[in-house]
Amino acid sequence: MIVFRYLARQVWLTTAVVALILLGVAVISRFVQYLGEAASGQKAVDALLLIMLYRLPEFLLVILPLALLLGIVLAYGRMYAENEMVSLMGAGIGQTRLLRITQGIAGAVMALMALLSLGLAPWGMRHAEAIVQDQEQLTELDLIVAGQFRSFSDGDRVTWVEAVSDSEAGGRELRNVFVALAGEDNAPVIVLADSARPVLDEATGARYMHMDRVAQYDGVPGDAQFRLGRFDSQSILLPQPTGFEETLEQSTIPSLQLLASAEPLHLAELQWRLSLIALVPVLAALAIPLSRVRPRQGRYLKLLPAAFLYVVYFAALEFFRDAVEDGGSPFSLWLVHAAFLALALLLGRSEMPGGSRT
Repeated sequence: MIVFRYLARQVWLTTAVVALILLGVAVISRFVQYLGEAASGQKAVDALLLIMLYRLPEFLLVILPLALLLGIVLAYGRMYAENEMVSLMGAGIGQTRLLRITQGIAGAVMALMALLSLGLAPWGMRHAEAIVQDQEQLTELDLIVAGQFRSFSDGDRVTWVEAVSDSEAGGRELRNVFVALAGEDNAPVIVLADSARPVLDEATGARYMHMDRVAQYDGVPGDAQFRLGRFDSQSILLPQPTGFEETLEQSTIPSLQLLASAEPLHLAELQWRLSLIALVPVLAALAIPLSRVRPRQGRYLKLLPAAFLYVVYFAALEFFRDAVEDGGSPFSLWLVHAAFLALALLLGRSEMPGGSRT
């Protein structure tokens, strides 16, 4: 029990540090992508944090198994390099017992993966997808931020407003509006308005930016020939939101609903979720032989081979998941687990020291 607590503390601490580093990298890279979409007017800035929070369980499904693999390799590698593992083996902790202890340590990660894979990740994906679909229905006026130039319609229109407030009718009202758009023959048109608000034509479903007290300037920069028009009101047609079908992707479907379905897509998704859970004990078995280093080799020697092996493992599971979606056998993913478990046993026997094996 003392040995288990000691090894568990070493592995869990190292796994937590590795997981936090990998999660930080994943979140930052994805958040930068979302910021680019927000800058181009595809998403509202205030929705980005919610989307990221709901997608955290999905990120952890990929990160936690890798973090456990690297955590075991680093923790046990240090113990091999500092001769602690040799002392444990001399005290009767053989390879078979070390494997049992490691699987017990991995059990906590396996339980967390089950919670994420079968429950939290699909729940988070459903909420994130709902937010994304809501964002696709927003008009340009909903995405405008006061004091910032925003580009719309692939750069054909640029809008700037000084202030944004809620109107008495319940919609947004923009104050001191600047709009630059392409006119006839792509000649620039500058429109200035005291205020603007969204308007929906119920007969046609078209949406407009209705502006009050408008000044419009038509002309080419550098040319003295400008046309100036003043209007009490003017409207600019806004593009229709992207249409979508209100159907859930298989990754967002609750696990209990997948159990009651015989569709290939649903079978593939269910097998995928179960495979992510089974990934943990196989990686724990692989990590033991990968962590063995000689005292002068250093504990970081096996990190690159371990990471490469994880990438191959994960890619193989994704390949056979696609095969199941196309009508293949749902048991093909388990053949991948069996192959890598056999590899773990083979590596364990080939690198087994001459000491006790029990």
